[in-house]
Amino acid sequence: MSIDNLVKMANQIGQYFASEPDRELAVSGVRQHLRSFWTPAMRRELAAWLAQHPDADLHPLVQQALAEPVESA
Repeated sequence: MSIDNLVKMANQIGQYFASEPDRELAVSGVRQHLRSFWTPAMRRELAAWLAQHPDADLHPLVQQALAEPVESA
């Protein structure tokens, strides 16, 4: 899958969870969604891309969720 599609999907996930008033719950929701519905390869690709593009337009909740490992199921 292209990185553009991964970023688009990740931003959509972040926007969905942004309505949660508790930020920690929102980040946890993003992290759990990535664990449940994304393959490990997709998660690694997005995390690697973010590491190379720290100023990228990636939703802050997604960035925070990726700051902690999401590899384990």
